[in-house]
Amino acid sequence: MADQMRVIEISGPGGPEVLVPATRARPEPGAGEVVIRVAYAGVNRPDALQRAGAYDPPPGASDLPGLECSGEVVAAGAGAEALVGQQVCALLPGGGYAEYVRCPAAHCLPVPEGLSLREAAALPETCFTVWTNVFRRGSLRGGETLLIHGGSSGIGTTAIQLAHARGARVVTTAGSAEKCAACERLGAERAINYREEDFVSVLKDMGGADVILDMVGGDYIPRNVRALKPDGRLVMIAFLGGPKAELNFAQVMTKRLTLTGSTLRPQSDEAKAQIARELKAEVWPLIADGRIGPVMDQLFPLEEAAAAHARMESSGHIGKIVLEVAGG
Repeated sequence: MADQMRVIEISGPGGPEVLVPATRARPEPGAGEVVIRVAYAGVNRPDALQRAGAYDPPPGASDLPGLECSGEVVAAGAGAEALVGQQVCALLPGGGYAEYVRCPAAHCLPVPEGLSLREAAALPETCFTVWTNVFRRGSLRGGETLLIHGGSSGIGTTAIQLAHARGARVVTTAGSAEKCAACERLGAERAINYREEDFVSVLKDMGGADVILDMVGGDYIPRNVRALKPDGRLVMIAFLGGPKAELNFAQVMTKRLTLTGSTLRPQSDEAKAQIARELKAEVWPLIADGRIGPVMDQLFPLEEAAAAHARMESSGHIGKIVLEVAGG
């Protein structure tokens, strides 16, 4: 292995143009850690927030963007030696936009049977997020109705498939006829074009939602409350429309609603390791059986990370955007 590696740095807070190629020293693993030679790295909304100066890395994490990757484990610290030589995908605390990245060994998962390294790079961030929020915090059960906002996103396409595979009714919102059709092909019973229809009215006609996965926030929050059934659960994971809203909490009380949410990156290493174990047991078999899988949008070379961010922020994508680092 070379001592130096290609990376993408954030030259300062700003738009996609602040993502610039650079060279850094290759990381070394500590106890319980591995170093992965990155084949592909997933592109996610938190990367753009970090680039804009609105989402600092947790203490001890790399300042480079990139929260997921796939590749080969090429070095390991004490206790993680068994992973050397294995192809994995991994949830990262940061640093994925690089030829090599260091992460806890417990945050690595095997590349599911039948998937390429390119596809595997699109799994960790979305699977960790959906499992944690829809099934842990939202407690979605078979037969219940899940409303997903942003159904054509990486998170949305994963949530549709996983909820459908586990027996839930799935409804989603999206911003075009093309995106709505893509959501329905993945298993959504109903896809609502939010530019043309009111999701609250549609959900009320369907009997309401048991769980809502929301990444919009803002004025969607009181509308979500109206769209929920009694004992429903609203789970918030992002605020593309802003984090503040005026809400009538009497509706929360009378309908016995639960309002919750989470962010993944600041959680402890052990918490993420536990999620990884649950994914391997509950979700990876569904991927291996072909019942769910990543929806791939567009591939960009590592050096074109700025173009990848521009693609993501245009909201024209369906599924995941991935950077090619070493390929494979």
